[in-house]
Amino acid sequence: MTHSLPVQYNFSLRQLNTFGVAASAQAYLPVSNVAQLEQVRQDAALAALPRLVLGGGSNILLTRDFPGLVLHIGIKGIEIVGEDDSATYVRAAAGENWHQFVQWTLAQGLGGLENLSLIPGSVGAAPIQNIGAYGVEIKDSFHSLTLFDFETGEQLVLDKEACMFGYRDSVFKHRLRDRAVVLDVTFALPRQWQANLRYADVTQELAARGISQPTPQDISAAVIAIRTRKLPDPAVIGNAGSFFKNPVVTAAQRDALLQRYPQMVNYAQPDGSVKLAAGWLIDQCGWKGRTAGAAGVYEKQALVLVNRGGASGTDIAQLAAAIQADVAQRFDVQLEPEPIFL
Repeated sequence: MTHSLPVQYNFSLRQLNTFGVAASAQAYLPVSNVAQLEQVRQDAALAALPRLVLGGGSNILLTRDFPGLVLHIGIKGIEIVGEDDSATYVRAAAGENWHQFVQWTLAQGLGGLENLSLIPGSVGAAPIQNIGAYGVEIKDSFHSLTLFDFETGEQLVLDKEACMFGYRDSVFKHRLRDRAVVLDVTFALPRQWQANLRYADVTQELAARGISQPTPQDISAAVIAIRTRKLPDPAVIGNAGSFFKNPVVTAAQRDALLQRYPQMVNYAQPDGSVKLAAGWLIDQCGWKGRTAGAAGVYEKQALVLVNRGGASGTDIAQLAAAIQADVAQRFDVQLEPEPIFL
């Protein structure tokens, strides 16, 4: 079957992953509309290839060339689609830049996403990872999303319950992993906005700015300032933001650890479990600022692994494994990477 799709072969992915790792795709297709996904599905040769759906490339570690078809989602568009007594509903296409979308909502006077400012990546990837920062997760304001199902060719709408959100987790990492492409996401942004100031970093930044009654824009500006101080710009030094999830332990485990490490950072969770700060654990093991070949640990934030120039995905994966082993040996806590390894 002949197709009119602009597929490119043996395509370099170096510019399409925020680690800046050199790797290539057997086939590559920039996707700007749903019809192209249907064409891929109906083309026997393309449909037979393994698929990788790529957005901003900020949650992936390429340890090899990809032996299949990379679908680079670039579908654009943002609109307010409705409102009721409790919320304003805003829909963004999957290819929109996440941070720019957050800034768009704030410019419309809509709060709710400000704590998630400056997270790298695309709107379509946000629910897959249930991205979160500074006390807020996507699921808090998520309403629904539209997906393309490669198995059936249907477009389906999933609500919050169907997405099965967990900590950096969703149905898209499990049952729908290789069959769904997110097309757009709709958020319910509250009419009665309340500031989420659970994190001390944010309250301290606002206090330093002399702000006691912050607006959503104030919180966004504070979060941007904090993230800019703590995290390297991927355009300057390759990284994928926080590399490890904050591990969740039982209250008993926390209590035992606190006896040995009274300074240990920990956050009680609503379900009685306790979240530990992965960055603190890594820092205690002496990894902050260290380098292994061309891969390293960022000197300002131990949670961030960096490509200091020319590191391969394998170099970064080996560094991550060494850190995991050290933390497990010292604290008996298993660190889990956030990015997907390919």
